[in-house]
Amino acid sequence: MNTTTTRKRQGRSGIGRGLAIGFALVGAVTTGACERESTSPSGANDRVYGPEVALAQGTVRTYVQLEGGRPVELGIALSESALEGLPGPHSPGGVTLPDGHHMYEYVLAMPERNPTPFRHVLIDWNPAGHVPPGIYDIPHFDFHFYTITDAERRTIDPTDPAFADKAARFPEAAQLPPDYVAIPDAAVPFMGAHWVNPASPELHGETFTQTFLYGTWDGKLIFAEPMITRDFLLSKPQFETPLSVPQEFAVSGYYPDTYSIRWDAASREYRIALGGFALR
Repeated sequence: MNTTTTRKRQGRSGIGRGLAIGFALVGAVTTGACERESTSPSGANDRVYGPEVALAQGTVRTYVQLEGGRPVELGIALSESALEGLPGPHSPGGVTLPDGHHMYEYVLAMPERNPTPFRHVLIDWNPAGHVPPGIYDIPHFDFHFYTITDAERRTIDPTDPAFADKAARFPEAAQLPPDYVAIPDAAVPFMGAHWVNPASPELHGETFTQTFLYGTWDGKLIFAEPMITRDFLLSKPQFETPLSVPQEFAVSGYYPDTYSIRWDAASREYRIALGGFALR
């Protein structure tokens, strides 16, 4: 079901003051056709979908592509109409950010048969973008792939007396993606602390279309986050890029080393996917 929330952000603003400070500092394929598509467990070469969630005039759902029972792609599929009729900057509901912008949240469960370490997806629709101004104040989506459960994510609460300590507790260096830096004071309630690649083009004068962030909390790497503008999705791209990945992982499992954004003409869906999974 639609899980748009109405709570107001409290405490620190990772998508507010923290990002503004952080970016000021850092600024100085498609896989082959599967044998079968399903929403429940079946064979070893499936594209298996999670439950649908209503989004604007369409739907969104997670999926995992399996080959020989192993994951080769984990993604989010938005129906073509999901980009139409989205909430606007002054629509009712949503989350009010400290900068006054509104954000609309959707929680997606994973497919029943999911051999990856990722446990759920949180989508944020930002109709007016967010800070820093001049960089991310463009209508866009934040797609968070979490390695913790939705219930665990909801404990990232600024009323927790240990909130600041947990935000500042980073994983060991080998368990962090090379070239990424923590954004100072960027612990977002109910999300986590955010990390950015200072070489990202939008931090050097190029117009933001897509970028990739990571997130940590209490000494763990907990999410991978593509951020993508609505306009870029509407261009029906066929985009793929390698990811900066840690040398080590705290928990063994299948982890990705690429991410892609593409239009699937056969299913009439936009796909935002992690790929190149290998046992690490």
